[in-house]
Amino acid sequence: MAETREELELAERTCIVTRRVMQPEQLVRFVRGPEGQVVPDLKRNLPGRGVWVSLNRAAVAEAVARKAFSRAFGEPSSASPELPELVAGLLRRQPLSLVSLAKKAGQAVAGFDKVEDMARRGAAAVLLHAREAAADGRRKIDRLAVPDTEIVGFFSVDELDLAFGRSNVIHAAVRKGPMAAQLVLAVQRNRMYEADLEPPNVE
Repeated sequence: MAETREELELAERTCIVTRRVMQPEQLVRFVRGPEGQVVPDLKRNLPGRGVWVSLNRAAVAEAVARKAFSRAFGEPSSASPELPELVAGLLRRQPLSLVSLAKKAGQAVAGFDKVEDMARRGAAAVLLHAREAAADGRRKIDRLAVPDTEIVGFFSVDELDLAFGRSNVIHAAVRKGPMAAQLVLAVQRNRMYEADLEPPNVE
């Protein structure tokens, strides 16, 4: 009996390591490149048949070690030992790109006073603190956050500087809106991939 379209879609969203069926947001899609190399497809839009791995660094590493990609694609496929780190870097760039877009659209601010003001007015959907930020400064801003505010503390000063196109960005905020909603999802995917991403003193 032929599989229905829904059954095929479910099969495509089964992690090749855990064999669990999950939502696309909980997985990383990979495709096979022209030379047989395994290519991460975070935006899920590259052509060709895709296979899925749980959005977890250890799962990607296990897929490489067990040669699970070759079995899933049905032909020899080259997965670099650096694939888990490559995925981590791609995931990390996504929220930073969104922060940069938000800044260009006038939806993001940087600097303690501006961030504090946005938080005080309840307008901040996302608060960003550089990993190097002092705990006292973080607490002063975070205590103003409304319950649904996303607080992010795993980017470095250099990364935030690049996103804002200026130097010494320690604290930043993104205003509520569609762009912030995309940013929250991108941040959450980073946290799913690496459980110890946030510094210990983020709270």
